[in-house]
Amino acid sequence: MASTIDGATIRKVLLDVISEFNTSDSSFQSGSVLHEAARRLEIHYDMDAQQALLTMWHDLYRSGHLSWGFNIDNPEPPFCHMTDRGRAFLEHLSRDPMNPDGYLAHLAKTASLSSIPMSYLEEALRSYSASCFKATAVLVGCASEAMCLELRDILTKKISSLSGKVPPALNDWRIKKVQDALKADLDTHLAQMPAKLKESYQSYWPAFVQQIRATRNDAGHPSNIDTVTPEIVHASLLIFPELAQLTNSLSAWITGSYS
Repeated sequence: MASTIDGATIRKVLLDVISEFNTSDSSFQSGSVLHEAARRLEIHYDMDAQQALLTMWHDLYRSGHLSWGFNIDNPEPPFCHMTDRGRAFLEHLSRDPMNPDGYLAHLAKTASLSSIPMSYLEEALRSYSASCFKATAVLVGCASEAMCLELRDILTKKISSLSGKVPPALNDWRIKKVQDALKADLDTHLAQMPAKLKESYQSYWPAFVQQIRATRNDAGHPSNIDTVTPEIVHASLLIFPELAQLTNSLSAWITGSYS
């Protein structure tokens, strides 16, 4: 019978154990790490889950995150150590989407979200942890679109306060039309933007919005079952905090300095 534990859970627990066991003494050994991960996962009688755990363990060697041997006196298995690449990876583990609490804590340090995009994002993280990647893609897309619509509202309010004419496309029911109209209007005000905001907007806004939108569309209007991969969805989640921070900066600039 197939295991009921999903791969994301196994990987997270394994990385948590590695992070805790990665010390400067020789206790960091394959057996101790794997047995502790198996204990936390409660898979001592689940052969499928054990083999999934072993596969993920060996993938870390294949990807260069782990290497055999502790020192010259203990150069072979079961002794092992984290490579420079592995240590760098662990530094960012706490804010990976597989760790929703750490991810949201990182987001809170960089950006502020209203209740609507936050509700979609929180559900996206839950679906990602359950390996429901197509659902995650749609939910992250909805969170991004909610931020876009909030930015649109701020811009239209500002234009109206200046007695200007709001471009009709900003109020279109199609999100792509709204996003294009937002970019078109902001592009005409580049000279007013502070240099740092201008550079971030020009470099990242179109790319971030398009990546998340394209992934959402691939999940919502699929051409085949392999369109949305875990790696693409993971990228959308990693991009989202940066997009949220940039959207916050644009909102503050429009409110205070747009003319």
